[in-house]
Amino acid sequence: MTKPDRIRIMVVDDHPLLREGVCAVIETQGDLELVAEAETGEQAIELYQIHQPDIVLMDLQMPGMGGVAAIETLRSVHPSSRIIVLTTYSGDAQAMRALRAGAVGYLLKSSMRKELLETIRSVHGGAKHLSSAIATEIALHLAEDVLSGRESQVLTLAAAGNSNRQIAAKLGLAEDTIKGYLKIIYSKLGAADRTHAVTIAARRGVIDL
Repeated sequence: MTKPDRIRIMVVDDHPLLREGVCAVIETQGDLELVAEAETGEQAIELYQIHQPDIVLMDLQMPGMGGVAAIETLRSVHPSSRIIVLTTYSGDAQAMRALRAGAVGYLLKSSMRKELLETIRSVHGGAKHLSSAIATEIALHLAEDVLSGRESQVLTLAAAGNSNRQIAAKLGLAEDTIKGYLKIIYSKLGAADRTHAVTIAARRGVIDL
């Protein structure tokens, strides 16, 4: 039976071991209560409707609907939902997408042991929380241009091993146009070449490999 003074939590992650670990930590705390577990974004939306948790701990990389899309959907239907991202991805672009979607916390799984409980309680109290590593990444790249949708498309195709000609054919553009996009991408990312650009973009979460 739910106690009114407890913070009610739903954990959303497609990795059973990680989910079990988080749940085990929650269950040791007298002021926290685990009310639901989900493996996908779709399940998270369905279970949120049933359980109305105070806090959602959300992974970003999941099969089907990913974390960012799930956050957007939950926030559009339940504007008061408070969502903390739990992820292995420290890229600033990935973090910004989640925060723009409506997440109020962003925690790296590597720092979860030290910060999880404090983050849950502070977010429940109305605060926002960013892992220090994420805050640093965002601050470092704040003044930089993020790639446009088309530029991200071009670089994702390049990362998959497509030549300029193949990228042009897939996107219905001229090969010279693709070369122009790549020059802009290199400039924005501070990259020397295609491989360097892909490496930087993947590290920052600008593209998914």
